[in-house]
Amino acid sequence: MPTIMSSSLQQELIASIRNIADYPKPGIMFRDITTLLGNPRAFRSAIDALIQPFAGTKIDKVAGVEARGFIMGGAMAHQMSAGFVPIRKKGKLPHDIVRIAYSLEYGVDEMEMHRDAIKPGEKVVLVDDLIATGGTAEGATKLLQQMGADIVAACFIIDLPELGGRKKLEALGVEVRTLIEFDGH
Repeated sequence: MPTIMSSSLQQELIASIRNIADYPKPGIMFRDITTLLGNPRAFRSAIDALIQPFAGTKIDKVAGVEARGFIMGGAMAHQMSAGFVPIRKKGKLPHDIVRIAYSLEYGVDEMEMHRDAIKPGEKVVLVDDLIATGGTAEGATKLLQQMGADIVAACFIIDLPELGGRKKLEALGVEVRTLIEFDGH
């Protein structure tokens, strides 16, 4: 279920996102949150809305998916007094890692995290900017579950519901929280 917030806040967030037609390929409408991140009011509003449902809940770690999930996840972890765990593309972490392959719309990729980043039973919130087909979020979820994380929720600013990503995470038993939705790709 989307996070409950005012329609004026939703409109503020929608207005702060740049839409780029035909990127990265014809027929795709790219939802660029860099404009939201550059708008102090919108950025603060988005982070506040993402963490609000967890007020009074002990969250041990926020796991952010490379790269926009790092920005949002760092801000969320700070506000929640939680640790931050980067989930990175293959080959970017220097220590003992765990890795998982995941499906993309046009192929397969791998992501990894440090083996000691999560202790079994720790309460974790997963975050990224957008959920579309859900391949990346599903891979990150499975990686966290493999490490024994108790995933409290997966949070995204944007949901593209027609692409079905939310359903993939819910099928894994993860609550999905989003702030706004856009039709199409």
